[in-house]
Amino acid sequence: MTPFEPYVPLCPSTSQTVPVRGLRYHVRRWGDPALACAERPPLVMLHGWMDVGASFQFVVDALAAPRHVVAPDWRGFGLTEAPGTDTYWFADYLADLDALLDQLAPGQPVDLLGHSMGGNVAMLYAGIRPERIRRLVNLEGFGMPGNTPDEAPSRYRRWLDELKVPQRLRSYDSPQAVAERLCRNNPLLRPDRAAWLAQHWARRDEASGQWVILGDPAHKRVNPVLYRKEEVLACWQRIGAPVLWVEGDRTDVARWWGDRYPRTEFEARLAVVPRVERHVLSPAGHMLHHDQPEALARRIEAFLDAPGD
Repeated sequence: MTPFEPYVPLCPSTSQTVPVRGLRYHVRRWGDPALACAERPPLVMLHGWMDVGASFQFVVDALAAPRHVVAPDWRGFGLTEAPGTDTYWFADYLADLDALLDQLAPGQPVDLLGHSMGGNVAMLYAGIRPERIRRLVNLEGFGMPGNTPDEAPSRYRRWLDELKVPQRLRSYDSPQAVAERLCRNNPLLRPDRAAWLAQHWARRDEASGQWVILGDPAHKRVNPVLYRKEEVLACWQRIGAPVLWVEGDRTDVARWWGDRYPRTEFEARLAVVPRVERHVLSPAGHMLHHDQPEALARRIEAFLDAPGD
């Protein structure tokens, strides 16, 4: 296959490492911090599972007006340290975000955007610390199927069994092979964007010469803690900020969860959030920030810059 020519960013980012709860956290920044003010606070972007903060580059490039944007790599992803654990706990993402905001935007509200897992973290955090969020953007952070207590024994058993098995992620011969994998996963992803993402999604292992994914394999293990829908909704109900919900027209949640989490249940959950503006992008799938960054940027800017509280 002809090698992909990498995308060239219009607004290059800078990298920063900050201490967060005993870990060296990697944070990507775009724009001058001096651009931030009460009406246009820092925009903090939270990536999803098996992704990295650099994933938002195309959206940042599509913003019409310069803005101070910050995107961390979650613990165990990208260039942020892994905690050396065999299991990842969702509450740690909330605590990491809280500590990051204390450093990056002390004493001031921010605009918060999250994709997928990052959207789930953002929604919970906005209900737990409503005073810290001016406006909230959720990109396909649907949440998870609800669980019942009787599922606990089998979940714990599965977790214990998985602890006995080393977890691994596939490696690749070259960045081109990584880019081709990204394109197979998402047919809407442009080859140049895939080539650029591959350089941030993986790195060369000096010992083997292979390109390895920048994600701790322990992320693949099931979490023994059941998803408690009622607790999540209690947090969602307390979100004080206006919420922008954006999804892709090709996203099919039934492919992920079958009948365990029907679309009607998600609609009922989202109805508890006090103020929600909704949009669908087309053509776009779950990685809508890769598929339609220009259209998404327009929606984000219109929402963040609209008058009101």
